[in-house]
Amino acid sequence: MIQLLAFYLFAIIVCVSGACTILSRNPVHSVLWLILAFFNAAGLMVLVGAEFIAMLLVIVYVGAVAVLFLFVVMMLDIDFTQLRAGVMKYAAVGALLALALVAEIIVAVGAWSAGTLALGRRVAPVQDGVPNIEAIGQLLYTRYLFVFEGAGLVLLVAMIGAIVLTYRKRSDVRPQNIARQNARRAKDATRNMNPAVGQGMEL
Repeated sequence: MIQLLAFYLFAIIVCVSGACTILSRNPVHSVLWLILAFFNAAGLMVLVGAEFIAMLLVIVYVGAVAVLFLFVVMMLDIDFTQLRAGVMKYAAVGALLALALVAEIIVAVGAWSAGTLALGRRVAPVQDGVPNIEAIGQLLYTRYLFVFEGAGLVLLVAMIGAIVLTYRKRSDVRPQNIARQNARRAKDATRNMNPAVGQGMEL
């Protein structure tokens, strides 16, 4: 009974936070709702016995990806009011894409139910006594090694893209020249003056 209540609690919060992520008008609030969805999805993973996936959701997605999204949204100088002004022009295209996605989900569920395999054989076979982390590691670094490396390259490209987008030259800020600062001597920075009595300093 406690597990059932925890499942419905986590599931409802995931659905509500996911909807708020899409419907929120403030992009920073959207990222915060996304973080809440990740936390509750991790709770669902703990309920089904996939503690490694729950740990990945908290450490990788919440601790890295969502925080990266938050920093990118806060650092990019984007006029969201101007972006929202042109949303209605693409409403028809978005509706068509949503219908296509729903149709794909229905076809996928129908194909899954129409198979001749037993329900117990549809999951990846795991030997008894093997922890989830060890089983995932065996598959990840043997059968799916190239896919894993490709995902790492995609994340690297995303990180470089975020740096390129946030880096911009500003005309109102003097750039720092470290080599010039290190080559500067004390006599170039100070001057010995002997002003007369009642005479101020000339700058």
